Amino acid sequence: MRTVPPGLAARAGAQATTLSTCWRLTRADGTVLGFTDHDRVLAFEGTDFRPELGFEASATDMAPDFATGTSEAAGILASDRIAEADLAAGLWDGGRVEIFLVDWQAPEHRMLLRRAVIGEVTRAGNAFRAELRGLAHLLDIPQGRVFSHLCDADLGDGRCGLDLVAGGFRLEGTVAAGSTAGRIRVDGIAGPPRDWFAGGRLEVDGLVGEVVSDRVEEGLRIVELMTPLVRQVAEGAPVRLTAGCDKRFASCREKFANALNFQGFPHMPGSERVLAYPSRGAAENDGGALVR
Repeated sequence: MRTVPPGLAARAGAQATTLSTCWRLTRADGTVLGFTDHDRVLAFEGTDFRPELGFEASATDMAPDFATGTSEAAGILASDRIAEADLAAGLWDGGRVEIFLVDWQAPEHRMLLRRAVIGEVTRAGNAFRAELRGLAHLLDIPQGRVFSHLCDADLGDGRCGLDLVAGGFRLEGTVAAGSTAGRIRVDGIAGPPRDWFAGGRLEVDGLVGEVVSDRVEEGLRIVELMTPLVRQVAEGAPVRLTAGCDKRFASCREKFANALNFQGFPHMPGSERVLAYPSRGAAENDGGALVR
């Protein structure tokens, strides 16, 4: 049960209250921003909470059990503190939010109302809307390993053990003329075969895109992106491409020569084996095929 501090309770019970709400947002990279619905800057705990036009939060949906409580924070991209490029690059994904009830006349009288995690962030024109998930949502995240015939490691991480640079799976080039936000023409990466980077990543000028397909034309690698970048990139900008991995054992063995570190279970029986039955005339009556 939450207890309201006596000083704040007394001020809240006065005939005229001076209460305001403050939000402290902490990005995954450690950047901290403060917002308030008051009309001037409030400061406490080393953070300046600034009034921002159009920044507001919806009512919180919470339950007494372990159900995930949700709410939303919405605002207008009216300042460089929340940039459209940062939202598109996912810098706010997984960030933390703390919501305070504060007496704006005396900020030392305050109360922490809720902690939340930033979930899905959507944009429409010059506005954004961020889902605020209660900490109970962490109970919905699978813990431990999942048994699957697909690999559950990230390409190049400690479990994968693959050196992306030394193996030629992460290459660098430059943006060539004629590029668009959804199709990047890259100079200096013409060697790998077609679709070598399909399913991988493109990083350029602080932006990240998912590669759908790639091919070589006239000595340039043409990279098609799943979603166009939020802005046009300049000719000559450095580009880094990371090869795509479809998590299959065959790809790990043939494309990356890393079968010994494969983090899936390629020989785990599938549903075909469970449901199989002997059949007259079948080439093999061994109970079903293994998943390859």
